[in-house]
Amino acid sequence: MAMASLRKCASPLVLFGRRLFTPEVNALCLYHKKVVDHYENPRNVGSLNKNAKNVGTGLVGAPACGDVMKLQIEVDENGKIVDAKFKTFGCGSAIASSSLATEWVKGKSIDEALKIKNTDIAKELCLPPVKLHCSMLAEDAIKAALSDYRLKQQDKKEEDMTAAESC
Repeated sequence: MAMASLRKCASPLVLFGRRLFTPEVNALCLYHKKVVDHYENPRNVGSLNKNAKNVGTGLVGAPACGDVMKLQIEVDENGKIVDAKFKTFGCGSAIASSSLATEWVKGKSIDEALKIKNTDIAKELCLPPVKLHCSMLAEDAIKAALSDYRLKQQDKKEEDMTAAESC
């Protein structure tokens, strides 16, 4: 599908020296093939159990464009991110940024995941300046999920200490 659409971009109809595009083809032409790939074949769509102590959930949004991104991470007992899921309501760049972010955090430690920057996501997806807010949302979602996970771990430690003191 993406290749067929992209081929249409490469050979547009020409009438009086002007290019004519159908709206859906024109929209696809504005996105880099990596964005189209993540949009048409998103990785790690779904949800994890938000009540689990080893799952962190980040929910972020951009009021200016209406994009909303939920990113969740599952961390094992060694502090390694073993799974990540996302649900995003937004444009192709927002969905692609979420999809890429979940791929990148898997297998990383919490500290390594914190080093993922929006500029890295934007560069990988070849996002134009007008779409940089999508990669910023992905970075914010990662940070929010990690923060939620850390809060749950702190609460868990406090519960464990309280239980130990009552014995």
